[in-house]
Amino acid sequence: MRLIAENLGGERGGEPVFSGIGFALEAGQALVVTGPNGSGKSTLLRVVAGLLPKMQGRLLLEGGGDEFPSIASACHYLGHQNAMKTALSVAENLRFWRAFQGEGRLDVEEALETVGLGGIGHLPFGYLSTGQRRRAAIAKLLVSHRPLWLLDEPTAGLDKASEGRFAGLMRGYCAEGGMIVAATHLPLGLEGAELRMGETG
Repeated sequence: MRLIAENLGGERGGEPVFSGIGFALEAGQALVVTGPNGSGKSTLLRVVAGLLPKMQGRLLLEGGGDEFPSIASACHYLGHQNAMKTALSVAENLRFWRAFQGEGRLDVEEALETVGLGGIGHLPFGYLSTGQRRRAAIAKLLVSHRPLWLLDEPTAGLDKASEGRFAGLMRGYCAEGGMIVAATHLPLGLEGAELRMGETG
């Protein structure tokens, strides 16, 4: 599988944010997107995910076959918001996403154990601390299989131990043939190419 971006441009509020972005990502590889606030890191991820229209250029997923015919069908997008209902339990949220996005390697309890939240699946998501909420959102990546992870500041709110655990998850995912595009201000412990976004792209 291969993710290709050619001469990509994006805008925010009708104003160009970046242009001329290109990369090719193979199965098992990661791309770390860095740059100052306002440089277009989040916009780039949203364009790749299909959440925003591209201003120019081309995006292509090769080798997805019938199972993953498009980038949208092939990706998990983890944005600044955790995309979980506060009134539902942690487990109920994860079961919803598993049903919506398809089965994965791990069941809900195994995914929660993997992110260090074993035994709290019964709690309402709204009861959790900021770091616990982020870890529960990371568990969402594990209950459904998608070959591409698009991660926007994925370690925001995590303590050092959780950061290390997540770095191991990302490395393991790439070792199994997954692809990651991650926008970050902080070191992720993830080996891969770096794409540096400028002040205005």
